[in-house]
Amino acid sequence: MAARSVPKFRPHTGLILAGVVLWLCATMAFAQSARIGYVDMKRLIDNAPQVLDARRTLEAEFNPRNKALESEQNRLAEIEARDRRDSAILPKTAADSLKREIEALRKSIERTRKRLAEEFKARGDEEFNRQWPRIEAAVIAYARENQLDLVVQAPVMYASAQIDITDAVLARLKRDAATATGR
Repeated sequence: MAARSVPKFRPHTGLILAGVVLWLCATMAFAQSARIGYVDMKRLIDNAPQVLDARRTLEAEFNPRNKALESEQNRLAEIEARDRRDSAILPKTAADSLKREIEALRKSIERTRKRLAEEFKARGDEEFNRQWPRIEAAVIAYARENQLDLVVQAPVMYASAQIDITDAVLARLKRDAATATGR
C-alpha cells in the first residue's frame, strides 16, 4: 500500500486563514451590536399621503383629456356600428369614405392615447421626484431618532417584523402631511 502524501502547510496559508477567522469574528461582533431597520419602500410609496395627494392632483389634471378621449372612442364605436349596419346599402364611395373616416379616427385615438400615457408617466415621474426627498428624509430622520446603524429596503431575503420600520415611517409621513396642510 502506497503512503499518502500529506499536503504541506505553507506559512502564508496560516496568515490567510487567521485573517478570515478575524474577519468573521469582527463581522459577527458588528452584527450583534448593529441596530438594523427594514423599510418596504413600495408600501411606503403606495401609502404615503404626499404621494396619494400627488396622484389625485394628476388624475384631476388629466381627467378632462381622458374624458375627451372617451368621447372620441364612443364616436368611433357609433361610426363603426353605422358602418356594420349600413355598409351593404351605402353606395361604394360612401362606404369607402366611412371606412377611411373610421381608420383615421382609430389612428387619431391611438396617437392621443399614447401621448396621454407618455405625458401622464412624465408628470407622474415629476411628482414622484418631488415627493421622494420627503420620503427619504422621513426614513433617515426615523433611523437617526431611533439610533439605527443601517436601514435596508426591499428586496431582502427576510426581514422580521421586529426590524420593519415601514409603519412608523408611514405614520411620520402622515403627521408631516397633516402639519403641512394644517389638518
